Amino acid sequence: MKVIFAGTPEFARTALERIHAAGMQVVLVLTQPDRPAGRGMKLQASSVKQFAVAQGLPLAQPQGLKLDGKYAQDAAVARAMIEACDADVMVVAAYGLILPQWVLDTMQTPLADGRKRLGCLNIHGSLLPRWRGAAPVHRAIEAGDSQTGVTIMQMDAGLDTGDMLLCQAIAIEADDTTATLHDKVATLGADMIVTALHALAKGELMATPQPQEGVTYAHKIEKHEAVIDWREDALSICRRVRAFNPFPGASTVLQGETVKVWQAVPGSAPTDALPGTVVAVDASGITVATGHGAVVMRELQRPGGKRLPVDAFLRGFDVQAGMCCESAPSTRDAAL
Repeated sequence: MKVIFAGTPEFARTALERIHAAGMQVVLVLTQPDRPAGRGMKLQASSVKQFAVAQGLPLAQPQGLKLDGKYAQDAAVARAMIEACDADVMVVAAYGLILPQWVLDTMQTPLADGRKRLGCLNIHGSLLPRWRGAAPVHRAIEAGDSQTGVTIMQMDAGLDTGDMLLCQAIAIEADDTTATLHDKVATLGADMIVTALHALAKGELMATPQPQEGVTYAHKIEKHEAVIDWREDALSICRRVRAFNPFPGASTVLQGETVKVWQAVPGSAPTDALPGTVVAVDASGITVATGHGAVVMRELQRPGGKRLPVDAFLRGFDVQAGMCCESAPSTRDAAL
């Protein structure tokens, strides 16, 4: 089977590695252009590009795919490459560019020998139709879902609205962060896409329309969302801490500094203190009152510092009961 693969981050690389290892012929890899990253803001290749280069796979990095858009020349070159591949299928995983109609149409036209193509398949990190959109793993944790999963979907012109080919659930554990759940979902998705491709090649897999009920949207994560609002209840705050780990990292202002909160759990003792008030401090955590209940912060990070367990954090940062955690970031702080 000849496969075109479109993806960018580590989530996508996991799938590409598995497809390649399964012996399928990857005839073209599409990934985002190199981006500045790190302290030096040097151009860095995507995880997918790094694997493609290491394996000697054909690679393209168009800035856009719209034939009438800003990067029309890039799109035209990409179109020529896709058509020349005469591939059976395109697999898409967290690519970062919306596929225009011409891509979908191309992958539905018959192959040069007259055989039917398999279209464009998407590896989506949720149980569709719940959490269509850009950040399904984050939003599932934030919402307190007990499970999530992966859907292998036949792509259409809508936003994650295509027919489903395979769907498999996994539990969200109480201590899962986006980082840990991401890895579980990526591994599951990689296994499922190989299974789906083999089944489709044999004509053993049928597409099923998505249910009309239960549609939710996983909107892109914005940095401002990670500022803790202590007026919320303790459970919601702790979910947000987990959902925004590793990006963008939940934060609060303490003693005039914006502090990142990487681990937090609901406190067991009731409190009637005002939201944001530090009610207890010890080596096991900094307990802060919320709109309902309390949160115990267990791993924190100062601007420019390292992530530290609370006992180490307290050795370099004086926190006392009665102090106040603020919800608004300080303009004096350097970015973490």
